[in-house]
Amino acid sequence: MGFIYNGISSQSMKIRARLTGWQVSPALRNSFETVPGKAGIADCGCDSSERTITISCGVLPQRSFAGLVSVLDNAAEWLNPANGLKQLILDDVPDRYFMARLSEAGDCERLLRTAGSFELRFVCPDPYAYAIEDEVFVLSGTGTHAAERLIGNADSEPVYLLNGVITASSSSYISLITNGEELRIAGPLSEGETLVIDSGMVTAKVTDAAGNTLRNGLPCLQELNFPILRKGVNNIEIATANATFMELKIQAKSRWR
Repeated sequence: MGFIYNGISSQSMKIRARLTGWQVSPALRNSFETVPGKAGIADCGCDSSERTITISCGVLPQRSFAGLVSVLDNAAEWLNPANGLKQLILDDVPDRYFMARLSEAGDCERLLRTAGSFELRFVCPDPYAYAIEDEVFVLSGTGTHAAERLIGNADSEPVYLLNGVITASSSSYISLITNGEELRIAGPLSEGETLVIDSGMVTAKVTDAAGNTLRNGLPCLQELNFPILRKGVNNIEIATANATFMELKIQAKSRWR
């Protein structure tokens, strides 16, 4: 087995790799408060911290010690953490990816003169794993729709891509209600333009038909109420007022804890 990092497989780098463990849940950030006169502590909830992934690696015997060093040099360049977070896909769970980088030094232990073993410890500041082949929902009419998420085990922060015509008038808007939470979109939005609402990045932009960014889309949102999709059935209601709705495409951004 092995892994793919930044689009390059460990096998192609002459490295054998295997996953020896699995973090069931990422580290937790607990919030407790001591209340005077009350036994114990008050539980104020918790949140997830970073995830760590440890991979055991080895290099098979090379023709010379210089050959072993060459393999390790190439790996150091490939995995350079100074390049920032890159996509990490594990062969054992090929349906998802993590955004990761190395968090610790890797020391190679020489097993033979021309072979060695070492561990790679990756850190994922975002502890979630994301689907490689994700769900996409396309809604082409107003009214109530059901979008059923089947992938992942956690709430997701989707990307909404809205096409329609909304004038700059205060009485012109399109209302998107996701599981009872409304996001009202005002203008201006012209035919051929797409309003891209990214819940994960907490931002919005208006693009043209080629995907080029035209302007900031946040002024189009009457409130910063970014949608969240649950696993299972999600109810999405679309309504208009003095505006034309054409299509809403939803990229689910399905994920696992």
